[in-house]
Amino acid sequence: MAALDNVKLKDVLADVASGSLQLPDFQRNWKWDDDRIRAIIATVTLDYPLGVVMTLQTGGATRFRSRTLTGARPEGDPAADLLLLDGQQRLTSLFQALWLDAPVETADSRNKPIQRWYYVDIAKAVGPSADRDEAIVSVPADKVLRTDFNRTVVLDLSSTEAECAAGLFPLHFVFDAQRVNEWKKAYIKADEDRNWDLWGQFDEAVLQQVRAFQVPMIRLGAATSMDAVCAVFERVNTGGVPLNVFELLTATYAGDRDYVDQTGDYYQLPEVWREIKQALAHKYPVFGRIDSGLENGLSSIDFLQAIALVRTWERKQAGLGATVSCKRRDLLDLPLVDFVRLAPKLADAFAWVGDFLEQQCIVRPADLPYKTQLVPLAAVRAILDTAMDGLGAEEKIEQWFWCGVLGEMYGGSTETRFTKDVEQLVPWIAQDERAPETVTEAFFFADRLDTLTTRNSAAYKGIYALLIKQGAVDWHHTDAPLSPGRLDEYGVDIRQVFPKTWFRRGNSEGLPTSSIVNKTPLSYRAAMDMTGAPSSYLSTMIAASDMRPEWFDDVLATHLIDPDALRENDYERFYRDRSKQLQDLVHSAMGKKTMLRDLPEDDAR
Repeated sequence: MAALDNVKLKDVLADVASGSLQLPDFQRNWKWDDDRIRAIIATVTLDYPLGVVMTLQTGGATRFRSRTLTGARPEGDPAADLLLLDGQQRLTSLFQALWLDAPVETADSRNKPIQRWYYVDIAKAVGPSADRDEAIVSVPADKVLRTDFNRTVVLDLSSTEAECAAGLFPLHFVFDAQRVNEWKKAYIKADEDRNWDLWGQFDEAVLQQVRAFQVPMIRLGAATSMDAVCAVFERVNTGGVPLNVFELLTATYAGDRDYVDQTGDYYQLPEVWREIKQALAHKYPVFGRIDSGLENGLSSIDFLQAIALVRTWERKQAGLGATVSCKRRDLLDLPLVDFVRLAPKLADAFAWVGDFLEQQCIVRPADLPYKTQLVPLAAVRAILDTAMDGLGAEEKIEQWFWCGVLGEMYGGSTETRFTKDVEQLVPWIAQDERAPETVTEAFFFADRLDTLTTRNSAAYKGIYALLIKQGAVDWHHTDAPLSPGRLDEYGVDIRQVFPKTWFRRGNSEGLPTSSIVNKTPLSYRAAMDMTGAPSSYLSTMIAASDMRPEWFDDVLATHLIDPDALRENDYERFYRDRSKQLQDLVHSAMGKKTMLRDLPEDDAR
């Protein structure tokens, strides 16, 4: 249940100061700049609507670790009565500017960190309300405003007398009646004839408005579910940044009282994930570059989804759940005790996936066809464990993987496919039941080769990896086939066989020139020699290799290329022949026939 109240701003800020009102630990840090803080202060002094603030009563089933709002330093370690779900930026800005006896830590228009005190210009504040934004003034931490590269002082408010002379009231003690009264006396004393009347107008137009200002507050009941909190937060949050499930779980796991009672400390999910991801990425670069951030490549959500798939599979086997699933609700419902139990198993499973990908000659993040396909693969490994180590199981896993890649089965919404693959792969591998739909429904139409032109296509990356896997030898480093460990060392990438310069003469025969058919994995050094007609650069390469021409023909053949077509600069012959060989390569990997091109309708059946 939820209730709506109007609460005096003074009482709300007092609760912030005491720690009675805190933030759930999934909230991001406060980050409003100076201009926005001045604008919200103007709003309060005019008694204009601030917008609804949303809170959650503590003590229910959903237990978040909490933290105080930026700047609040209550005595001891008080337990929060309310958690602030929406309104952090507004309340933190007002708390720091109107309550704390310290300069506000904010930022300028260029996002450079600055410290500011906030004042209101008394004379301007009693004028038209439209000018109120101009009446709110911010000054540096030393209360001296300078221009001309800090060489010229234009405003010095470093004493009460200077504040009074400038007619600028310090807002940081606006709720402290004693200090307001003392400042008022000093202000009137400075110019009794003028300031007495001005103060009366200022007190009515500004101070009374601030003292009476009310904040509309929705209080969600303590019984509100985690899923509901998440949904509500995302609907009302004004920051525009979607709430991350990992952040929510971080806060709830840290708030798990049973774990704290057992260990004497709270569970630090980010540190656990950091250790797992760093270990995986260090050994298997395909999982992402740590120097680009922990979420680069294999993400925390990928890991949580794999755990949820295993947990819901276990529950279904035990008759406790109806479906295998990894929707957000399943992640939010993942108890800490199950995460602690399953995380090491999934870490081992993803390490197995790293080894599997290396066997498929996929070792770099840019060469990975589908990151999403690794989630169900790791889940199935965690479920079956060593039952996947037999020869027959390995063949099935490879067929499923390549059907997913070359059939481009993971290009759309994936959660439903995750579920089906786990539920269908496990019995197929363990009991030899019917093959999964990812295998039975995957097709590769031969004319798809013509349109595979960039790494945006999973099948493009897949064929590139398969060419390396089936034994492609580099055209400069000819001593051994390309291996996963040599790809970075040699600067291997996808290179055009018939170079772009060749087609400027109109030699394409109307065939695609930049598709995967005209590309192959080669080193940077080999690519340096590949200019002009193939017959020309082949002569250079053969001479550099110190090989007999027929031996170099064997090197070319490891790329499924007809050597004679290259020597004769016959692009049409090259393209037709290589298309057929690539179809056979795909057919072999998928364990099924490709959909052939250019066949009469009766023959295609």
